[in-house]
Amino acid sequence: MSNFEKWDKEFRAQNLYAFNNNANALLWLKVRAVCRGKQINQFLGDNKLTLTSTKISEQNIELFELLENRDDAKPMLDRFLQGKNHEWYTAMGVDEDKLKDDLYKVQYYAWGGDQNNSLDKHLVSRYVKVISAYDELVSKQGEIANNAWNYVQNSWYNNWTSYLIESLFKRHPRVISAVGEIKSVDFFIDDYPVDLKVTFFPNQYMDEKIKVKLGKGVLSWLKSKGKEFGIIANNDDSEAQQIYTLMEKLSVQGYNDVIMTLNDAKSEVIKDAQNNPVELMSWLYAHQGEMRFGAENRLFVILADSTDMNQSWKMKRAFSLIEPKVKKYLDTFTNESLKTIDFSFKKQNYTSLADAIFVVK
Repeated sequence: MSNFEKWDKEFRAQNLYAFNNNANALLWLKVRAVCRGKQINQFLGDNKLTLTSTKISEQNIELFELLENRDDAKPMLDRFLQGKNHEWYTAMGVDEDKLKDDLYKVQYYAWGGDQNNSLDKHLVSRYVKVISAYDELVSKQGEIANNAWNYVQNSWYNNWTSYLIESLFKRHPRVISAVGEIKSVDFFIDDYPVDLKVTFFPNQYMDEKIKVKLGKGVLSWLKSKGKEFGIIANNDDSEAQQIYTLMEKLSVQGYNDVIMTLNDAKSEVIKDAQNNPVELMSWLYAHQGEMRFGAENRLFVILADSTDMNQSWKMKRAFSLIEPKVKKYLDTFTNESLKTIDFSFKKQNYTSLADAIFVVK
């Protein structure tokens, strides 16, 4: 088996851990990054290289085997990848200062799709297959339009906040971009391949830890406290709505000590996670969706508003808080920064490297 075949097999098997601290494996990843469309022709032209193959898949193999025997392969690839960082957005002429201001025009965060953020499946399951009367369907036009708008607005917000946060990393001198061409790798930090995950502090994890601290999950605990004061919520509402209703009613009626107890417990959970991020990172790997499963190295940027977890979405545009955290992390990054994570998914065991940057209000 050739080295190319070896690394291709490991990559397809989701054994990304094998790529850490291995120069040949790293070469395979970076060659893969440039072997796309016009990029490979640009790379060959910039470095006065010639390949006999014409198909991209064959050029990938040929280029890897050619560079395997060159001492200047790494600086050659790094120089090219650094120059390609967010090339598409640069070509679009994105005004980042204006974009940051525009993000503050988003006043609410509500998905228009189903729990998997799929708008088309949501519309089919809620309207297309359950409404047989055309006049009734017509009466839902406004509701459908609102769903579509919420989906577009949230997708726009997530896309551009993610772009700006990722840019904070890719502009640092210790970071080499993978220019979005390798599945599971956004960039390299000191030659460690990393997938960036910007995420909110997970509600399910919070609920599990609150249950340990207060004896019940968030909703159950609030219901029990509300019952003491004759305060209830509609059981037909979503869990998030019931929590909001109970919190608001408790606040209005002056039971702020109850809310303070819950908020203090939430703050403790977040502090515990900051002090021991391996547990939370392992949980995030183990509880990821099957459709987007990955065992690659990950750097989590975990955002949280400990006073109101439902408002954590606003933290994605809090660049005055995020930027110094990112800079400090990259400035002080060492070979020990990424922690070993062992986790299981669908009865299969995996090992990865990961770390977390917490941005907490």
